[in-house]
Amino acid sequence: MPDPSEPHTDETGVGSHMLGPHVVGQRVVVRHLLPDGRATDVLGTCTEWGADTLTIDREGHGPVVVALADVVTGKPVPPRASVRARVSPREVEVHVGALWTSVETEPLGDWLLRASPPHGGRLRRRGNSALAMDEPGIGWADAAWRVREFYAAREQPAYVQVQRGSHVERTLAPLGFSSTGDGDAHAQLASVARALRSVRRSAPEVPSELAGSPADVTVTLDGGAATCRGVLSGDWLLVEGLAVDPARRRRGLATAALAEVLDWGASCGATTAMLHVETVNAGAIALYQRHGFVTHHTNRYLVG
Repeated sequence: MPDPSEPHTDETGVGSHMLGPHVVGQRVVVRHLLPDGRATDVLGTCTEWGADTLTIDREGHGPVVVALADVVTGKPVPPRASVRARVSPREVEVHVGALWTSVETEPLGDWLLRASPPHGGRLRRRGNSALAMDEPGIGWADAAWRVREFYAAREQPAYVQVQRGSHVERTLAPLGFSSTGDGDAHAQLASVARALRSVRRSAPEVPSELAGSPADVTVTLDGGAATCRGVLSGDWLLVEGLAVDPARRRRGLATAALAEVLDWGASCGATTAMLHVETVNAGAIALYQRHGFVTHHTNRYLVG
């Protein structure tokens, strides 16, 4: 009997495919035989590969179980194009305001001036900078002057958040705004449902505690070995503050904490997960990419 974990072919051609346990978590197309002998195709994400069957989630239409003996052909296919890729950087970054219970905002043409109280013991640049993802819609010199005036009145540095390498960054340079030299961060997005399926496959069972409000949760694992926060902004879930005790790393705790936050977000109706991860944090980037997060754009902070 052929090994069901490997592609194989019998004399009828049934079972000739490029599938195996390695496609779990991937999007696949599978042609298989129906009881009456006709062949049909199924497209979706392979969620399980067993000794005799594979299970495919048909992307919102429920799972289907296919006998391996009935598989005619099959192969992995590229992920479905995400509508999230068509969202502008500004639309993504506006959701960040939900991280603070009190945010002072003031429109500046097409920019947004923001000031917020300390979070985690310090002022965060995300909440204390002008969001400038497009041209200001007013004169550039006037916009630069107004940014300086707004933050000077609050005795804060005049920070501007831009998309790295953008026309906005280049135009602000001769007006006296330059990179802070640190803090460049990818804005990464993922489907909550798909990311949750992914983390559930590898997250260890760890005692957890959830605390917060209907729109904000903080997850604590194993008495503080790992923590993570989730915040709702409409049907978006903002993930932040994922941290693991250095003495407890490489035990899957980051994945477990992320799983708890994603599960909470899914139960609240969130469909899109969003986070910021600094470009120098290779370990965190690898973790998030492994579970379906994709970089939408990269942020940079300028100071004038």
